[in-house]
Order: sequence, then structure tokens, then C-alpha cells
Amino acid sequence: MSWVLLILAGIFEVVGVSGIQMITKGEKKKGFLVLIIGFIISFSFLAIAMEAIPLGVAYAVWTGIGTVGSAVVGMVYYNESKDRMRIFFIGLVVVAVIGLRIVS
Repeated sequence: MSWVLLILAGIFEVVGVSGIQMITKGEKKKGFLVLIIGFIISFSFLAIAMEAIPLGVAYAVWTGIGTVGSAVVGMVYYNESKDRMRIFFIGLVVVAVIGLRIVS
């Protein structure tokens, strides 16, 4: 169950980061609401998951999910670069997160 919560924490980190993007695009009130709610839920799930998952692993997985998720959201919704090398390195982050799960 801790790993499910950790994955959800990473997903809600992406929600919070999306709120930041909304703020920069001019949707200030809605953006701040998305940012605050996303990060509150994210940090709550992260804290619960860290009761069973070591700090270093939990934080690395959480930031990895947030990094990959934010990059994908940027490419899909905000027309950011879809360069092959960018996708390759995003894939490396995914492999690293899966590797941490396997060895933990």
C-alpha cells in the first residue's frame, strides 16, 4: 500500500506543478488552488508512504515521478519540445525509478 501512496504522491506533485504553469499563463486564482491542493495531497501521501519506505528511496521515486510527469504534461499540453534525446533521458529516469522499486 505504501508504494501505491508514493505513486499517488508523485502524481499529485505533477498536479501541483501544473498549478504553477497555470499561474504563469494568467490563471492566478485557479492556478494557486490547484498548486496548493496538489502539493498538500502530495506531501501527505509522501509522509504516509515514508513510514514504510526509506527516505532516500521514497524521495527519489517521488521526484522521479514528478519530473517525468511534469515533462510529459509539458510536451502534451504546453507544446514543449519532443526531442528524441529528451524522451531518451526521461526514459532513463523511468528506468531508475523502476530499478529503485526492484531493489527496495
